[in-house]
Amino acid sequence: MLAEALEMASPSASYSITMRVQLDDPKGVGQIATAVGDSGGAVVALDVVESRHSSLVVDLTCNAGDGEHADRLTKAVEAVPGARVRAVSDRTLLLHLGGKLAVASKVPLRTRDDLSMAYTPGVARVCRAIAERPEVARNLTIKRNTVAVVTDGSAVLGLGNIGPAAAMPVMEGKAVLFKRFADIDAWPVCLDTQDVDEIVRTVELIAPTYGGINLEDIAAPRCFEVERRLREKLDIPVFHDDQHGTAIAVLAALTNALRVVNKVFSDIRVVVLGAGAAGVAICDILLEEGVGELLAVDKEGILARGMDLDPSKAALAARTNPLGHRGGLDEALAGADVLIGVSGPNLVVEDQLASMAPGSVVFALANPDPEVDPAVARRHAAVVATGRSDEPNQINNVLVFPGVFRGALDAGAHKITPAIEVAAAHALAAVVSDEELSPTYIVPSVFNNAVVPAVAGAVQSAAVSGRPAEPPLPPAPPA
Repeated sequence: MLAEALEMASPSASYSITMRVQLDDPKGVGQIATAVGDSGGAVVALDVVESRHSSLVVDLTCNAGDGEHADRLTKAVEAVPGARVRAVSDRTLLLHLGGKLAVASKVPLRTRDDLSMAYTPGVARVCRAIAERPEVARNLTIKRNTVAVVTDGSAVLGLGNIGPAAAMPVMEGKAVLFKRFADIDAWPVCLDTQDVDEIVRTVELIAPTYGGINLEDIAAPRCFEVERRLREKLDIPVFHDDQHGTAIAVLAALTNALRVVNKVFSDIRVVVLGAGAAGVAICDILLEEGVGELLAVDKEGILARGMDLDPSKAALAARTNPLGHRGGLDEALAGADVLIGVSGPNLVVEDQLASMAPGSVVFALANPDPEVDPAVARRHAAVVATGRSDEPNQINNVLVFPGVFRGALDAGAHKITPAIEVAAAHALAAVVSDEELSPTYIVPSVFNNAVVPAVAGAVQSAAVSGRPAEPPLPPAPPA
């Protein structure tokens, strides 16, 4: 049983259960905890519910690796002599019970005067003021601090096209992150259409309510067209987080990784594995930063001019691979300095990593299963990062979008430009000091209180000035 447990994903709160267990003998508490541990689970809490001389009822909370593992933990506890599992609760599902958001009033309604000012008749004065000068709506309504989190449910996490209703928990979670990290009021807008024209028109119609639009989990290539058209039509920031949030986080992490290995952007070859939404945006921001050589690799191989590609990949091929390399990942990685994977699990083998240049950097960002096992990557690369929370150097969009929107809203920005994105990346990289920088610490924690103010300040400055607020960081001196 232990061997089976070691083969599965590590226990985490994502699969956390609470078992209500009745014990005929109170001394059995240690046995049920041991049963969970022997089955590869992790006991995180044990609370006594009912205590008698001859019996005991406890709530045993433990983390599992997946749903089947949670079932095995339950059976292991039931196998303990004198133990009976009376109920099992899935803590993650319970956390989402009734949703994760609520509306709270910012003003009191205790007296008639309060009511007269917040609603009729006093509110009419505010309506007239906006009708006469529409630009003051930003100051006199929720618009100045409100973001719509818009999806069509076509590319939700690693689950694929699961539709708008099933996408709602993710969009609620995104709104919770906006509030927790940047005090922005965000609201899920899950659209029951995957037609580009309908998405664009719907967002255009609801835009007067919001100060910004966060596009989320919309499949490529549809996402490119939706974002492009909305940016043309709207006078508020439109930001597809799967593209630009990922790109900003990657640029920040790579900036610091290059400091660790003492290399500079203009001298390196970067291979981006995956030419979807994230891959295209990463390529764009690296080109903006002045990367020396950039190759995009997808199922067609190294993208190059003259290949029979769909429009988005053809456009990417025209911006990358200046020397016209042909072939697959083997040819792309030979002598490369950096691999950035935003594709799928287990696409990179050890021999390919061994062929990279000395002091290489590997970002294997497919989640939950990366392009290559991080332990294998660390045999050859000087710096390794993933998208996972159980590995060092987690590259996570939550490092980016709260600060980007906080800065854009505070600046009253109308657009998110490439200059703003680069400024955000530089500011995020600079949160990691020279004393903190190491191969296992190239990006700050999402709970680092310096992250959002740093990113927001850089975005606000860049939005006002039209240029990045911070210059690129130089490489660290050799040890």
